[in-house]
Amino acid sequence: MRYGVLGTGIVGQTIATKLVQLGHQVMMGSRTAGGDKAKSWAANAGDLATEGTFADAAGFAETIVNATAGGASIEALKAAGTENISNKVLIDIANPLVFGDSGMSLSVCNTDSLAEQIQREFPQARVVKSLNTMSATVMTSPAALNGDHNVFVAGNDAEAKSAVAMLLQSFGWPLERIIDIGDSSGARGLEAYLLLWIRLFQTTGSPDVNIALVKKS
Repeated sequence: MRYGVLGTGIVGQTIATKLVQLGHQVMMGSRTAGGDKAKSWAANAGDLATEGTFADAAGFAETIVNATAGGASIEALKAAGTENISNKVLIDIANPLVFGDSGMSLSVCNTDSLAEQIQREFPQARVVKSLNTMSATVMTSPAALNGDHNVFVAGNDAEAKSAVAMLLQSFGWPLERIIDIGDSSGARGLEAYLLLWIRLFQTTGSPDVNIALVKKS
């Protein structure tokens, strides 16, 4: 399959590298073609890896991964082009974090989410929120942590969520550990969790932590 990964940070590079390792064609997208990070990644990732602009990557892709900074995601997707996004699965990994003097907060929360904003801005896109609740290492290598733990999906399109669940399984997530929390409004909880994840990171000294859902039998 052809993937367009928008974003050149550690999350984008980790996801893109995993996809190449699984045999997919991947184009990494950034604001301008030929950026140092994207060029370096493509040169080291192998023959299945290329780079270009956001629009290049989105147009190339069958499935798009939004790994841009949350505050810039809407603008990045506008640059990618509505015509390049429409009718495609768009996996939204971004978080609307704001870095301020008093610590981190969310630019959108409670009654809305970044994923919902993306879905409204691009109504023909098949947006699925997932993987935003953990580090890049855990996203692509769940076995790096001991024991069972969970990944979540939220979105309005059931077929798109099934497609994302299949991708997650190829990353090593057992099907029973993938939890569908409903429509796109479920992203509000997934994005809000980042504030707790940051505290857990600070407390444990490691970003490679995750949560497991347990319930009364």
